[in-house]
Amino acid sequence: MPHAPVGPAVNKDEEALARPFVKCLLRLIRTQDSFGLWEGNSDAELLAEFIITKEQQCAVPFGGDPDPDALWRLDMFYTAVALAIEERSGVSTSPIIGMKPLGASGGWSFYRDVHRFGFETFRKLAEAGTKLVDDATAAIEA
Repeated sequence: MPHAPVGPAVNKDEEALARPFVKCLLRLIRTQDSFGLWEGNSDAELLAEFIITKEQQCAVPFGGDPDPDALWRLDMFYTAVALAIEERSGVSTSPIIGMKPLGASGGWSFYRDVHRFGFETFRKLAEAGTKLVDDATAAIEA
């Protein structure tokens, strides 16, 4: 079966997967695999959980407790941001508040769409993480 031609969207995804923030996120995700179940998975397969299309977001019911997978995505994303900031600046960092179900998370109560946390493309994932890292690093260096 012949391969489909590689289009610009695929190339942009490959560029996004090569960004330092995304590499940091992938390292963090792979450290969660204590039994080696994800060893054969590609980077794109591991990050697929972070890709939520508009249709998928609309299908998620509004309100209620966040899905554990959404909480995991949120935790991995912001932990990777903290790790990337630490790698770039040399300043020790970590996320301050963790999100928990049943409204016990305190400081995150303002983020009402947490159950829809995700990005439309790998490029948007990479841009969001890179922007947070760049902004924090600039603030540290200022």
